[in-house]
Amino acid sequence: QVQLVESGGGLVQAGGSLRLSCVASGRIFSMNVMGWYRQAPGKERELVATIRSGGSTIYADSVKGRFTISRDNAKNQVYLQMNSLKPEDTAVYYCRNFGLGGDYWGKGTLVTVSS
Repeated sequence: QVQLVESGGGLVQAGGSLRLSCVASGRIFSMNVMGWYRQAPGKERELVATIRSGGSTIYADSVKGRFTISRDNAKNQVYLQMNSLKPEDTAVYYCRNFGLGGDYWGKGTLVTVSS
């Protein structure tokens, strides 16, 4: 089993920045992909960004140029730097670790962007 714990969410004004962190513990498979997903009220959960162990990344079109995903394999952590935040970025943000080693989700951290 892998446990994922997110942190860094909060309330921020539009145009501001936040940095989310996710730490993984347990039986970690280092080759697994790590990613951030989000779910806004009344909407389905959606991809924000993913990063492979080698560093290759994928971003949702809605966050390209504003968000940056990174990971520290030695610390088993993944980060999401969010800049130029918009009210439509308001959501619960979830960390995910997935691949041959299984599929695991954190409990989420709430990001609220006020206009």
